[in-house]
Amino acid sequence: MATASISDDGRQKELWRRLGEVNDPELDEAITEMGFVERAEVTSDGSVEVDFRLPTYWCSPNFAFLMLDGVRQVLDQLSWSPAYCVKLHDHMFAEEVNRGMEAGKSFGDIFAELAEDRDLGALRETFRMKAFKRRQEAVLRGLKAHGLTDREILGIGLPAYDAARFEAGEAAKQKPRYRAALLERFPDRRADDPVFVTWDGQQIPPMALTAYLGELRSVRINMEFNGALCRGLKQTRYKELDVVDGEPALVDFILDRVPDRAAPTA
Repeated sequence: MATASISDDGRQKELWRRLGEVNDPELDEAITEMGFVERAEVTSDGSVEVDFRLPTYWCSPNFAFLMLDGVRQVLDQLSWSPAYCVKLHDHMFAEEVNRGMEAGKSFGDIFAELAEDRDLGALRETFRMKAFKRRQEAVLRGLKAHGLTDREILGIGLPAYDAARFEAGEAAKQKPRYRAALLERFPDRRADDPVFVTWDGQQIPPMALTAYLGELRSVRINMEFNGALCRGLKQTRYKELDVVDGEPALVDFILDRVPDRAAPTA
């Protein structure tokens, strides 16, 4: 019995770890941190049940599809290959989605009509670009706070990048995430190639870094605003009051008191 209990606990931890790998595509934040996963349980027979809830009744079906498809992919990767049931709650298309899943349809089939023929591949690419830029900005600002010159920063290759250390904060959080985004975008990157390039792979001249950071900042502020809006809507809808420590709330944007969020460095 003790062995079974340990096994069940391990499966539950693996389930939540995998779900934490799924991001809200617009915000580049984990759906578990955003509170979209209301319940995730491994049942007594080893199957998995997930209840999923979005901030508003009218959240875009395209966004819902991308997140639910991400959930499906990570559930398919669970080590014990369980049967699973994912239910979308309190959404304008919840009935269609849940009925389609119960019938064994893929998310692609379910959302074929709901997506209104939008190019979801192009939408995914847009969100990947925004995530790339947001993560990159945090690390760039962290390195500048560490005292490196623009020329030194833009000359960093992967070995030096991996050796860089930050105190706990945004730069430390985004450092491995930017590395992953860079190598996903440019899988053939060599160790001596510059780590910091544009989304199109262009080198950034040192004299252009300040302006480039301004562009990245606008992307980050937009994503943070949307994140604060989502949290505010969800908290109001479900009478919740949890706020992620250090994250700006909607009132911070209204009062224009959102700081540049580079972490202090060691």
